Amino acid sequence: MIAELSFGVAAAVLLAFMCVSMLRLAIGPTAADRAVALDTINTLVVTTMVLLGAAFGQVIYVDVAIVYALLSFVGTLYIARYLEGGLK
Repeated sequence: MIAELSFGVAAAVLLAFMCVSMLRLAIGPTAADRAVALDTINTLVVTTMVLLGAAFGQVIYVDVAIVYALLSFVGTLYIARYLEGGLK
């Protein structure tokens, strides 16, 4: 009972943080602000996947979260390089 409530509260907090980050993504005045907001959303998605894995007792969620985190990191590197002017 307490564990389900804890997972529910944690999921609600992560969802609230994602909504705030999506707002930042939408209204960010610069491309760098949008890139940071997108990276924050990706980090929160990975955290949510790990939380779901713990809540349901499924290791596959953690495996998917690791792969998603790796792809998110590579994507963030490409975005940063593009914003710096390195991709031509």
